[in-house]
Amino acid sequence: MTLGRGELKRAVAGVVPTARAIEATVYCIAPSPIGELLLFGNGHALQGLYLESHDVWPQKQPDWRWDEAPFKAAIAQLHEYFDRRRTVFDLPLAPVGTPFQQRVWTALLDIPHGVTISYGELATRLGDPKASRAVGLANGRNPISIVIPCHRVIGANGNLTGYGGGLDRKEWLLRHEGALLL
Repeated sequence: MTLGRGELKRAVAGVVPTARAIEATVYCIAPSPIGELLLFGNGHALQGLYLESHDVWPQKQPDWRWDEAPFKAAIAQLHEYFDRRRTVFDLPLAPVGTPFQQRVWTALLDIPHGVTISYGELATRLGDPKASRAVGLANGRNPISIVIPCHRVIGANGNLTGYGGGLDRKEWLLRHEGALLL
């Protein structure tokens, strides 16, 4: 399923594989100020964006094909973001996850650039204030870092907690967005 930003924000059901979702995976690696970024997708939409420092860097599969062309817009928007000329991404996204993960990832898109919220607040926004732990697990499985801003979720006490790309990268992203005092 290929979803634009607005469509993902409205999605509450899990991704059902479609003809596009099962097409061959294309990928490329792009440089950034925080290290190399692995981008992959189905040729129509971004399905993954991982920092080289991620706990789990997806392994290239034999059927994956190198192709930068499908990622021109994503790479251009990432450059704009890192150059402080972009605060919102407008890309076709197709993250694969459970219905609950989809709801969490959709809610992350509502956190404005430069703003942080707690896992508990995110759970409350989703209608279940007691689900902060489940929200944290779903947040940690976000396959499209930076674009779906999981880095904007912090601990209830204001501490930086959990980030697959490393807490130093999370801090860098938040400072870059002006969410932390320099």
